[in-house]
Amino acid sequence: MIPPRSAILAGLSGGMDSVVLLHLLHRLAPRFSWRLSASHVHHGISSNADAWADFCAGLCAKLDIPLNIEHVDIAPLREHGIEAAARKLRHAAFARQSCDFVALAHHADDQAETLMLQLLRGSGVRGVAAMPVLSKVEGPVLPGGTHPATIRPLLDIPRATLLEYAREHELRWVEDESNADDSYPRNFLRHRALPLLEDRFPACRVTLARSARHFAEASEMLDDLARIDAEGAMREDALNVATLRALTPPRAKNLLRYFLHRQGAAMPQAAQLDDMLRQLCDARQDAVVSIEYGDWQVHRYQGHAYVSPALGEFERGLALPWNGEAELDWPTLGVRLSFGETMGAGIGAEKLRRAPVTLRLRNGGETLRPHPNAAKRSLKNLLQENGVPPWRRERLPLVYCGDDLVCVVGVAVAAEYQAGEGEAAIAVELVATAGE
Repeated sequence: MIPPRSAILAGLSGGMDSVVLLHLLHRLAPRFSWRLSASHVHHGISSNADAWADFCAGLCAKLDIPLNIEHVDIAPLREHGIEAAARKLRHAAFARQSCDFVALAHHADDQAETLMLQLLRGSGVRGVAAMPVLSKVEGPVLPGGTHPATIRPLLDIPRATLLEYAREHELRWVEDESNADDSYPRNFLRHRALPLLEDRFPACRVTLARSARHFAEASEMLDDLARIDAEGAMREDALNVATLRALTPPRAKNLLRYFLHRQGAAMPQAAQLDDMLRQLCDARQDAVVSIEYGDWQVHRYQGHAYVSPALGEFERGLALPWNGEAELDWPTLGVRLSFGETMGAGIGAEKLRRAPVTLRLRNGGETLRPHPNAAKRSLKNLLQENGVPPWRRERLPLVYCGDDLVCVVGVAVAAEYQAGEGEAAIAVELVATAGE
């Protein structure tokens, strides 16, 4: 699965599983000309966190493997639970590294435990599907690609086999004291529930992992069906509600789940999904449909469903200066603006030097001439004509040069500031960052 000369980043906690994985990859790397590195995420949860980082540093120094140690703050995500927050921060840290593959040390016991946890949470088919050996990613995964794939080469191997290997090769590792705390759901299953099941069903961990793979196949078929139903009904950020109405309820819910997943949104609970589908399909045509679940919102506008992160309050009068940065974050809006250099399309770069450039929000009464031969138009009309949904209009950044409204990002550039043919220009684009 991993081509020669690939760059592989091993997730290294310092525990037995990840030490075995690193040892195996280190042995195989010369044979396939792999470029091996490791990453340790320092959560700071345990009083032993510094010692674990030191252990990983010593191990990688001994094996001559480059190591990245990243400190993360778990506090902002504690409401999701310590385990979930730590997992989210780890994956985000790994994704920031430059590599072709991120190798993780999940094994067959992890697969069985995950299935049990998801079943006890009442998860659907996607939730109980197996962790894949090789993840599917958007974009290339071969050397030189821009999106690292996640690979779990130990996924079919029981933990007992890994422990035997570690002892045979006299490997050393650290023990996370929290692994013995059965107040955590996973530890409760690992230390109390699954051993009890093994007394009656000795192969239960293997058979549970096999069931997870069956669920994964079923999930893939449901995605295939959703892709068929989505054809012609789903554009980049919206789903046609008429298509949902035309499908049977199970297929409509499957398509809606698929749409939410493609947008990176959290999966709603079963009752929330039922209510969401009912409101989207049955509410009056002129009704304002806005459904909140967790940190997400689903809206209906002009016959289409949209999903976006639920954003908090923001300061309407705030003005952000732009001083030539390639990117500028506006955290309270959950957006990032990119400023790309181009020719003949966008805002004339020389024209922007007339006065300080700032980013602002609507205050009412703004006007803009979208074409040289057009009359000035109210911003309200421009937004309506361009199909900008109502909930996005108040949060749409406006580019000003001095007191002149230059650009409504993603909608129009004022005629007097448009770049001419062959003229150096700035193209401003909006990138959502909420939910990253």
